[in-house]
Amino acid sequence: MSFSSLQLSEPILRALKDLGYTQPTPIQEQAIPVILSGKNLIAAAQTGTGKTASFVLPILQCLNNGHKLRGKRIRALILVPTRELAVQVEKSIAAYSQYVELSSMAMYGGVDSAKQTQRLVWGIDILVATPGRLLDLAQQRALHFDELEVLVLDEADRMLDMGFIGDINKIIERLPEQRQNLLFSATISNEVRALAKRSIYRPVEISIKQNKASTPKIEQWLVTVDKGNKSALLSHLIKEQEWDQALIFIETKQGAAKLVSQLEKRGIPVESIHGDRTQAVRERILSDFKSGQIKFLVATGVAARGLDIQNLSRVVNYDVPDQVEDYIHRIGRTGRAGATGEAISFVAKDNFRNLCAIESRLGHVITRKAFEGFEVKKTVPESILNYVPKNKRK
Repeated sequence: MSFSSLQLSEPILRALKDLGYTQPTPIQEQAIPVILSGKNLIAAAQTGTGKTASFVLPILQCLNNGHKLRGKRIRALILVPTRELAVQVEKSIAAYSQYVELSSMAMYGGVDSAKQTQRLVWGIDILVATPGRLLDLAQQRALHFDELEVLVLDEADRMLDMGFIGDINKIIERLPEQRQNLLFSATISNEVRALAKRSIYRPVEISIKQNKASTPKIEQWLVTVDKGNKSALLSHLIKEQEWDQALIFIETKQGAAKLVSQLEKRGIPVESIHGDRTQAVRERILSDFKSGQIKFLVATGVAARGLDIQNLSRVVNYDVPDQVEDYIHRIGRTGRAGATGEAISFVAKDNFRNLCAIESRLGHVITRKAFEGFEVKKTVPESILNYVPKNKRK
């Protein structure tokens, strides 16, 4: 199937050709016709399946109809969980819309709102926003929703995990009833389904499961390690295995600062991003990491989604996440677009239950490796694929 068979217009097809897009992905094949027909949609699709284009392309086509935009109005709203994802989605919109006269903007917190407010004065066709900043500016009457035609809830599961349900409900209450609703989520949990039931009328549902041919080529392995030895082990692997680059996930900003200090003392230049760093600093660091100027980046969960780094060699779960979905999204930063990648996890005895949950979701045990000089004092038990926590046992 080609993009032209999806009834996309010539200006959009020209932009796709410039970008080197040849064939639509499964989520694009299924979602684009539904959206072009004006129907509501709920789509389950993992990161890296091309879901952004699956809703941006038909939105561009539907809005490219000569409509004259009024000041402080928007026609399409895309809600996303993080600043990084807002920037990434808006960048994609700009690329896809290079031959159509539609405006777009990314709106998020952590920066002065004055420039965002000023841009809204003339109206924006497609607004990509994080819930908190959008609600703030809406309450200040910096924008109005009476001309809104399309609402997209992107990475809905992540927004709910981050506690945005209250803000999302307040935003939806402000929107016109007559609108098209699109919800995209890596997983359709009970919470996501409840949100959909409240906000989306009679949706078409699509679920995209990766086949073996499209499954990312990620080599996953772990090292059992005592908590006090993790930074020394990381330094050892970076030096002895001559790592070229790594995105290192850690749970807290305090932990990130401590790890950066420990690595630098061992002669390893490293940077970090977390929620307290300004947007300008985060953008600079991410740009330098993508270009290869920064080799090692320590990141809290704020970077688990929304990062699209070409040819990233490996990710490291310095701290094993509590949620299985966070593990899936973290390792999904590598092995993208057909490239190979590597995902390494440091597992202490306290992480055993989380490890079992992750392996149960994967359907296989993750390979364990050991390194001389880093033998553990607190042994991590053998994995149990069908492990059930005590509080869930009947």
